[in-house]
Amino acid sequence: MTSDAGRRDHFGRLLRYDAWANAETVESVRRTPSPQGLRWMAHIVGAEFLWLDRLTGSPSPLEVWPALDADACAARVEELARSWPDYLSRLGSAGLSDGVAYRNSKGELWTSTVADILTHVVIHSGYHRGQIAAAVREAGGVPAYTDFIHATRQGLVE
Repeated sequence: MTSDAGRRDHFGRLLRYDAWANAETVESVRRTPSPQGLRWMAHIVGAEFLWLDRLTGSPSPLEVWPALDADACAARVEELARSWPDYLSRLGSAGLSDGVAYRNSKGELWTSTVADILTHVVIHSGYHRGQIAAAVREAGGVPAYTDFIHATRQGLVE
């Protein structure tokens, strides 16, 4: 069984990957403007802030589908890249197993573990980055290459 510290390190690595992939994706939308791609990128940002704020008990500074331009997305992606490690550093020894109660967008009350929420954040963002890649390609551009294995092979994620 993996230690709590080992699990936190694992999630830290995944969130560093997520931050790198989000930054690469913002740049692809800058190079090849795609209104739908930008909308999905803004959603990634809004959703990550929502989940972070659910975890910390703070009010989210953004809507789930905010209207952000590429510069605002880039700035918020940088903010998230600092906020996720800060959050992980403050987790207690059993923090990843803690339950977090929240209301979803339909107003339903749910409780999920911190580990499940962090897993969701990374997978949810990856799902939408795939949509953005398709939108950028459809607009005639070259999408960002954000595969996790690429990031690890290139030493882009420690």
